[in-house]
Amino acid sequence: MNAFRLIQRITLLLTFIAPAVYSGEPIRLHPDNPHYFLYQNQPTVLVTSGEHYGAVLNLDFDYERYLDAMQADGMNLTRVFSGVYCEKPGEFKIEKNTLAPYPLRFLSPWARSSEPGYAVGGNKFDLTQWDAKYFERLHQFMKYADRRGVVVEYVLFCPMYNDGLWEICPMNQKNNVNSIGAVNKNEVYALKEAKLTEAQVNFVKKAVNELNPYGNLYFEICNEPYFGGVTLDFQRDIAKTITDEEANLPNKHLIAQNIANGSQTVTDPDPNVSILNYHYAYPPDAVSQNYRLDRAIGYDESGFAGDSDVRYRTHAWAFLLAGGAEFNNLDYSFTIDCEDGTASQEAPGGGSPALRKQLKVLHDFVNGFDFIRMNPEPELVSNRKPGGLRTWVLAQEGKTYAVYLYMPNGERIEATLTLKAPAGRYAVEWVSTIDGKVVRSEKTESNGEITLKSPAFVDDAALKLTRED
Repeated sequence: MNAFRLIQRITLLLTFIAPAVYSGEPIRLHPDNPHYFLYQNQPTVLVTSGEHYGAVLNLDFDYERYLDAMQADGMNLTRVFSGVYCEKPGEFKIEKNTLAPYPLRFLSPWARSSEPGYAVGGNKFDLTQWDAKYFERLHQFMKYADRRGVVVEYVLFCPMYNDGLWEICPMNQKNNVNSIGAVNKNEVYALKEAKLTEAQVNFVKKAVNELNPYGNLYFEICNEPYFGGVTLDFQRDIAKTITDEEANLPNKHLIAQNIANGSQTVTDPDPNVSILNYHYAYPPDAVSQNYRLDRAIGYDESGFAGDSDVRYRTHAWAFLLAGGAEFNNLDYSFTIDCEDGTASQEAPGGGSPALRKQLKVLHDFVNGFDFIRMNPEPELVSNRKPGGLRTWVLAQEGKTYAVYLYMPNGERIEATLTLKAPAGRYAVEWVSTIDGKVVRSEKTESNGEITLKSPAFVDDAALKLTRED
């Protein structure tokens, strides 16, 4: 082989394996309002309905088709589990679970050894070696997500919800050749075994270095750490590991911590954490409880509340209009062989092309405001009718107001409410949460308060109020 041919082949190989380098800064908190993000020089909220976190670790999942669908539907976030954890088929009553690869189709960051005996088939893992195929797939996924405008939440760890999940985990001593992981399922992330902790920290360092070039990335320490004995000391150690490892790297990425299901006030925030994530966070009390901390607050998982699109749409609207920065729904319409998001399956939640279109309406509605200048101001609304009507408000007082109305019983109603606003003339637009169309527009005057009456709607409606003088 002559020198020219050799150089040509090396160049081709480097082009294939080298990570994409995003020329701008990674997604970060907005410097003018840290409750939101700045990404590609644009104020950003993250709104999505995505697959069940197995896009990289499941070799049978066509992530290109998936990310094409996400872009087409206007979704700009996906959660990805790292591959240190996986599930069994049928786990959590999910018929076609992307986190449950078929035997021999599971990719972990750790390489397989030459010794047979992994619980789900194939050879055991070596927790001192890395799987080049995993990181190649991870890089290709990150590049493709970047091209499709999708931010990736890379979730490093996940607790063992039951003994069966621990039985198939590479960190279990039965599944690796290193005699690492001689603990029970509630001690995996509790700093109980020095060699296990070392393997976990080494993985974090490896992931941080591999992923450093990407701007469309932030890390989450651990999914639902409030299950399975995940200690706060472990979480703080992992966050510090990320921060310390990136200290000498070109890019610095945000770190998210999953705080609770529902809501919880954070009293001692980790200084290395910039995003506070909650699951099943309706009503959106987590936002008001923690707004003072000047961090982004995410509703990071929904999707165990039946198959009705209404439930997830209304949760998303309430959370963002309460001042949240991110909403993610578990979308079970994404499966192997149906990565375009059109599947129907037995699952505890829903998800559909229709829901994703409705979530894009929310995303577009919020982007129609200078939301960086707005704050949650629920007290501006009073005299709500009919009884039971709930409202959330983002406002730049005296300029613009975004109001979300939700009537839980599903009746067709015409709502009335009073909004405090400085004297002046205002343009009013009532917007459909289903298709984003302006249902009715009008002008009104305020003498310090405005009484507004909506068009008839079922379930929910949105209101945009803009001062004109």
